[in-house]
Amino acid sequence: MNNDIEKVLFSEEDLDRMISRIAAQVDKDYSGSDKKLVLLCILKGSVVFMGELMKKVNVPCEIDFMKVSSYGNETTSSGNVNIILDISRKDLDACDILIVEDIIDSGRTLSYLSKYLLNKGARSVRTCTMLDKPSRRVVDFSADYVGAEIEDLFVVGYGLDYAERYRDLPYIGVLKSEVYA
Repeated sequence: MNNDIEKVLFSEEDLDRMISRIAAQVDKDYSGSDKKLVLLCILKGSVVFMGELMKKVNVPCEIDFMKVSSYGNETTSSGNVNIILDISRKDLDACDILIVEDIIDSGRTLSYLSKYLLNKGARSVRTCTMLDKPSRRVVDFSADYVGAEIEDLFVVGYGLDYAERYRDLPYIGVLKSEVYA
């Protein structure tokens, strides 16, 4: 599997520092006693990132999950956001949702989900992404918390996959183009 990686973009140590920085900012922003922070993991890619993030966040928080799809195949977005697993909470109107995503490309998914959750009754919605590819943006969207901006590279590891493979790599690497071409 490591032979499929062109280069390591973020090491385990880089990721640890990145997540610690984000957690410190989340702690600062959600420290009020009136906040009910819910970390909302977008399955499957964000599971590793959120697991590490929630261990470093010190303010009380709950977790929840949604599964959405916007990909027509493994490499390109279809442009449509399909909710496969929805959040179901009776207390949504009291929740300050922090959507935790692995990577932002077009921006469609997080833009859609932010509006969707506010329309569904969430008290507030913010977004957090491990990686951001602003060069791929097709909608006007910026995340509230960004681990790192990257070029338009095909990256895997630390939850990110290609055809359900490579999620278990402890780093984020650039996948060799011959693997997915």
